Amino acid sequence: MDIIPAIDILGGKCVRLYQGDYNQVEVFNDRAVATAKHWVEQGATRLHLVDLDGAKAGKPMNQRTIAEIVETVVIPVQVGGGLRDRSSIAELISLGVNNVIVGTIAVEEPELVKALCQEFPQQITIGIDARNGKVATRGWLETSEVMAKDLAQQMANQGAAAIIYTDIHRDGTLTGPNLDALRDLAENVSIPIIASGGISSVTDLLSLLSLEPLGVTGAILGRSLYANKIDLKEAVEAVGNGRLQDVPFGDDFSTFA
Repeated sequence: MDIIPAIDILGGKCVRLYQGDYNQVEVFNDRAVATAKHWVEQGATRLHLVDLDGAKAGKPMNQRTIAEIVETVVIPVQVGGGLRDRSSIAELISLGVNNVIVGTIAVEEPELVKALCQEFPQQITIGIDARNGKVATRGWLETSEVMAKDLAQQMANQGAAAIIYTDIHRDGTLTGPNLDALRDLAENVSIPIIASGGISSVTDLLSLLSLEPLGVTGAILGRSLYANKIDLKEAVEAVGNGRLQDVPFGDDFSTFA
């Protein structure tokens, strides 16, 4: 299971929003590039970048910062935020981004996503951000009537590389991942699921490890890293040891969700 640090970019800075609220911003570093270098030094094998300006504007806004990060690090980088047309997606891929994450157009323009999956095989990841099981769009500012599981199944059938599932109510709260929702999603789609939102401890990561056989292959860490709740080096080691020892975490860890 990949442990993936998140770098949320607002005006070139590394920040965190509380439950997606642009009015509740905490700045962690004035230069997102410096944050990227730090996580690589701590053992990250992939980075998750979110263009928060782009998510709100509906088009990429931090390309210069993203390009600098891609040029600086030697690990894969995945990027989301405001990617709602082919040209924006093609531009990021041309910069060296490994995977682009689309969310709003998966709901509003599924045929476009299908075409993108064909044009850029294994590079289109679907970001499914849910409130009470329903998919939120446009930078979490709107909530659709589309159910997360239904959208995941549709996108898997259209050739998406993976699903990033975020429970918005848990994002930035450090209250633990939504294991039940992740399990239900993984049991109903055939492509990898990456968990995001609420992960607060190594115990949470080990609970997610029990879902790895179902297809939960990664975990995105945000506030838990920036608030020093989780040490990245220790997390990577713990997950590796847990896998090697085949620890039967099972359903008992659901109490931590």
